[in-house]
Amino acid sequence: MAEQGHIPLVAIDPVANAQNEWVALSLRLAPGADLAQRLQAVFAGAELLTAIAPLDCLLHLDGPEALTVPVLALLPANRVGLVIKAEALASGSAARQLAELHAYGYRVWLDGDIPEGAKAPPALRSAARDCRAHRDTALPPGRLVALFGPHLAHGVDGARRFSECENAGFDWFSGDYPIDPDAAPSKDDDGSSRRRILTLLGLLARDAESRELEDQIRQDPALAYHLLKLVNSAAFAVNTQITSFSHAITVLGRRQLQRWLQLLLYARQQPDGLPNLLLLLAARRAAQLEALSREAGGDRDAQDLAFMTGVFSLLDRLLHMPMAAIAADLYLPDDVAGALVDRRGRLGAWLRLTETHPDESLLEEAGVSPAAWWHSQLHAWHWAIQVGRNV
Repeated sequence: MAEQGHIPLVAIDPVANAQNEWVALSLRLAPGADLAQRLQAVFAGAELLTAIAPLDCLLHLDGPEALTVPVLALLPANRVGLVIKAEALASGSAARQLAELHAYGYRVWLDGDIPEGAKAPPALRSAARDCRAHRDTALPPGRLVALFGPHLAHGVDGARRFSECENAGFDWFSGDYPIDPDAAPSKDDDGSSRRRILTLLGLLARDAESRELEDQIRQDPALAYHLLKLVNSAAFAVNTQITSFSHAITVLGRRQLQRWLQLLLYARQQPDGLPNLLLLLAARRAAQLEALSREAGGDRDAQDLAFMTGVFSLLDRLLHMPMAAIAADLYLPDDVAGALVDRRGRLGAWLRLTETHPDESLLEEAGVSPAAWWHSQLHAWHWAIQVGRNV
């Protein structure tokens, strides 16, 4: 049984649609005899569902056994979907329980191939597939069109696999495909806005006059639009309408302006272009490293460096450049550069945690308690979701 007050480790991954919009978060807990108790600890108090609203969560399970009455009482059917391994249908009782859950209003995805001799309840028509487990299996185009979706492809590790899954009829996607180093940049993206943002970051670093900053921003209408939209968003908790760049600098200060510009490196470069999922991933890392720094007693400057480390951690994928060259071009502080290039120091250890789903031994090695990790997750996902809704 989970200890009283102990926060279980939860692996959380974003789920996006084909328009590069986050639609849900996938949650996984390690299997075990105490899974039902750990699920109660995770969902008790609605802290999780409040933090990730308006997104729903998709709970991945090997079977429905842990979905006891006390657990289901904490899982609102309109917010929690159930992704159940299809091999669980080998048990007749599992098939009946899944049919009952569907009748109660839960959305149920059958994950993988149905075992030979087993039958899926007719009402369960949404499919999921672990692309890592079927890495070498071809996906016939249109194979899911006749089934009721949305269908979920998870473990999608590259742009090519994403394309195969989309052609096969999957609607929702999760995996490392947004950071695929082989993904080609958009043919419409000439990089001019990013170069201007890098120039602005350099001006901020040397404490340039506000007029110099405004002159750079005014030269790029797309950058100007995204900057004003972002600074007026809920993600930055601005209590007054920002109508000009000089107003933004005056009211909000250079420290916050620097953060917006760091994020805008990842923003879409064309008015009709799809959102860049790297923006949301970088925002999540930045917010989580900042939260870990705050939890560790870091002052405002230390938290800013942690935030910067998270934001810049995907620039090598965005710019298709070695991280060492990027760090040198930006004249980054040694702590930040060491974390980005070699994962050195405390910032490097924290960054490594955000790149995986750590176990307790990795957290202990990085000096992070499970409770601190959990609360940093909630803060980071909440903040990144807000950024995604406003950029």
